This record gives sequence, structure tokens and C-alpha cells, in this order.
Amino acid sequence: MFNRRTLSVIKRELREKVLSRSFIFMTLLIPVFIFGILGLQMVLYNYDSNKTATIEVSCETSQLAAAIGTEFGKLPFVKDGSFKLKYNFMSKDDFDKMLPLLKKDLLEEKLNGVLFIPGSALSDKKINYYSKNPNNYSLLNKFRSSINAALINLYFSKKQLSANEISYAGEGVDIDGFRISNDKNIKAEGEGNQVVSYLLTFLLYMSLIFSGTMMMRSVIQEKSNRIVEILLSSVNSKELMAGKIIGTSITGIAQMTIWLLPLIMVISSSVFVLPKEFTIDINLSQVAFVLFNFLIGLVTFLGLFATVGAIFDNDQDAQSGIWPIMILIMIPFFIAFSLINNPENTIGMVASMLPFASIIVMPARISLVDIPAWQLVLAIVVNLATLGVIFPLAGKIYRVGILMTGKKPKWGEVIKWLKYKY
Repeated sequence: MFNRRTLSVIKRELREKVLSRSFIFMTLLIPVFIFGILGLQMVLYNYDSNKTATIEVSCETSQLAAAIGTEFGKLPFVKDGSFKLKYNFMSKDDFDKMLPLLKKDLLEEKLNGVLFIPGSALSDKKINYYSKNPNNYSLLNKFRSSINAALINLYFSKKQLSANEISYAGEGVDIDGFRISNDKNIKAEGEGNQVVSYLLTFLLYMSLIFSGTMMMRSVIQEKSNRIVEILLSSVNSKELMAGKIIGTSITGIAQMTIWLLPLIMVISSSVFVLPKEFTIDINLSQVAFVLFNFLIGLVTFLGLFATVGAIFDNDQDAQSGIWPIMILIMIPFFIAFSLINNPENTIGMVASMLPFASIIVMPARISLVDIPAWQLVLAIVVNLATLGVIFPLAGKIYRVGILMTGKKPKWGEVIKWLKYKY
């Protein structure tokens, strides 16, 4: 199958794809796009539209009202008058009678919210918040810690504790993680590996989509323009399909290598020093595994995308055939993201060694935990076996479908193509 004619097809594919504007733009813009998305996510997450607000705070006891007022008074946006607060204390029955009177102001947003802090909050820390928009957590989070501090101070004030002891009781636990591995050194776990996990997941997902779609459209275009008939006069369908897939795979792996160059430079050179909290615990052999595993998976998916392109005559019809392949990419993408909470969860561990899924899931695991060698080997073996099964089947469908035009075949007909002698 691999001969001089196949090599000619590979050269043709490389000339068309590597020198194309889309390849250059995607290679340069995808990292920018990913960082832009992450940056936009951070901007939106930290965006605060609550510059001013008017809040009425009702407490069931005068002590609660005084404690809450003291803590709220320490907040900078209260000090500068951006947030206007009104304090009073009343029983729950009196508050229930007053609430209907406040309803009009709440609906007209003259009043942004009403807080009611019952006396029972000193034992269960449950308070009530009334607003036209009770799900405005960015507003509530401005007061949450202050309310908690006031309740803690008031609760422990009768227990004859010092101010330092009360402050200690109100602090959360700060846990520093240290990775234990075969390496002699025990290293603190920073956020760098999580960032690498996110980037690998995004890059692998985008590359599979981009390379696969490019392959499918190339096949459809050659089929609809009858260029394939001229090509098949010089090469057979096996050689044509193999040449196109190998050429596109070389393009894809070259693109992925370019995207990973900054990571390779950081982990292989002492010139680039990252902040302690962004330390990356990954080595070149693991990056090499990611690239090799990706190459096997890319060839497999390109075979599937080429098959879809051979079945249909236009992009619109091809959408019905491409969704099963897209699902095989999207589900591992979501699994890989879930590993941030627990890289060793059963679903993630099993998926990292399954056909199709391991291409995206295993790199995410590698960047978060140490993987046993047998699991890495098994993932490679499974992907090679999947390639060995998919490629002949895809070749049969490609051989028949590439020359069929004018009618959208039914899936029953496509299955019959698999029975034809190759």
C-alpha cells in the first residue's frame, strides 16, 4: 500500500494543507483563541456589576444588629457609601408584617434586597434574603463572610475566648498538596499541571475537529469536482486514501508539536522559570507519549472522516454522518475536564484506556497524576487495535463511495458496501 504513488499523494496533501492559509491561521490563532477563551472566562467570572446597592438588614435581636453593623462597617464599599445599609431589629412576626410593605420598593429596585437574620442563626447559621433577584450571588458573596464573622464573634463572646482565639475559630483550613511519585524529591503541587491539563484537552479536541473536518471536506470536494476520477487513473483507492490520511496526519502532528513547543521549552530548559504556584510536573517522555498516542488516534479519526466524505456529495448531507464521530470526540472531552476534581475516578481511569477516548483523556490524566506504565502501554495497544479494525472497514466504504455521485445513499446500502470484495 505504501509505495511511490502513495508518496506522491502524501506530498500533494502536504503541499495543499501545510501551505494553506487555513493551516497557518489555525496554527497561530488556536492558542490565542484558547487563551482568549480562558481570559474571557476569568473576566466574566470576576466581573462585578454591583457597584451600588441599597440593602435593609433586619435582625431578631439588638445584639445581632450591632454585631452585623460592626462587620459590615468594615467593608470598603460600605465605608465609601457605594452600598447604603439600614439596620433594625424586630421579631419574625413583625418582619413578616413589614415585608409586604417593602415589596413595592423591591420590585421597583429602589431596594435591592432585604436580609433577615433570626436569633436561631447563632446555632444553625441560616438567614433569609428577599430580592427581585435572589440568585445574585456576586452581591450576596460581598456580605457572606462578614455575616459569618459577626455570628462567630457573637457566639463565642460568651465563652470567654480571646480575640485571637475567635479569629482562629473563624479561619478556614488551607491545605497544601504534595505529589508522591517515583521521583526521589517530594514536590508541592501547584496549579501548573491543571493549566496543562486544560490546554492539552482543548488542543487535542480542536486538532481532531479541525483535521477531521478538513479531511472530510477535501474528500467531498474531490468527489463533487470529479478530481478523484483523474487521481484514480494513476493510483488505486487504497493508495489514495492512505496518502491523504498520512499527509493530513503529518500536518496534524506538526501542528500539535508547534502548539506544544512552549510547554516543551519550559520543561526542558532552566531558562524559563515559572512562579512556584505554577510549577509543572511533566517530562519530555510524557509529552512524547501524548504526541504518539495522538498520532495513532488522529489516523483512526481521519479514516472515519474520510469515510463520511466518501459517502456524501456535499457538506450539508455529511452533517448527518459526522455526528456519531463528533460524539466520539465530545464525550472524552467532557470526561477529561471532569478529571480536575479527581484524576483517579473510575470513569476517567477506564476511559483513558478505551478506544477513541484515550486520545484526549489519557493526556489529561498524565498531567495530573503519575500513570502506571501498564496503563500507558494498554492505551497504545488498544488504539493500535482500533486502528487495525477501523482502517480496513473505512477503506471498503471509501472505495465504493468515492465514485458514487448523484444520490444520497441509505445507511443500509453503506453496510452492504462492507460485504464487497476489496
